[in-house]
Amino acid sequence: MSNNSNSSFTSADPHSTNSATTLPEPDKIAKMEKFSEEVLPAQETRPDNLSTLHQEIQALQNKVAEHYDALLRSKAELENVRRRAAEDVSKAHKFGIESFAEALIPVKDSLELALADQNSSPNALREGVAATLKQLNAAFEKNHLKEIAPAAGDKFDPHLHQGISMVASELPAQAVVSTLQKGAMIAERVIRPALVSVSSGVKPE
Repeated sequence: MSNNSNSSFTSADPHSTNSATTLPEPDKIAKMEKFSEEVLPAQETRPDNLSTLHQEIQALQNKVAEHYDALLRSKAELENVRRRAAEDVSKAHKFGIESFAEALIPVKDSLELALADQNSSPNALREGVAATLKQLNAAFEKNHLKEIAPAAGDKFDPHLHQGISMVASELPAQAVVSTLQKGAMIAERVIRPALVSVSSGVKPE
């Protein structure tokens, strides 16, 4: 047979640049089949996965909307509380002395009646003043206004008393000798300290 008959066949040499077609190797074919088995089922189930994902996103959005609505309600309630508190403070400033003023009105009435009476005797006038003072003390007591009136020998208290002078006395040092002017306090708050003289601890000669 002539050697030229071999020229009709294509060389099977994989390194030959004249080969018309390169056949896939068996391991490549196996990998392609495996890829098809893994990818195609995933592509078939993708719509179900997307549906589930959409449902989860919708559930999260509902939760966000619910919490946001609760936040708005809480904010509105807080604003209402602040507004009511501000109104209460404003009313307290305006009407805080209403009870005290109401208790003092009868005292004013009594004083005006006493001044209008031109025929009262000194004793009657004194009795009227005593009755008026009783009304005033009742008004003070009703509104928790207390006197600060230390007796001689009481220990000097700088929170309640204001020392005017140091005097020689038989009393021990830092003891109240006399009260020159009574003080006053409301609900444990001093509004005017008592003016007192204080013993120096030195006995008079």
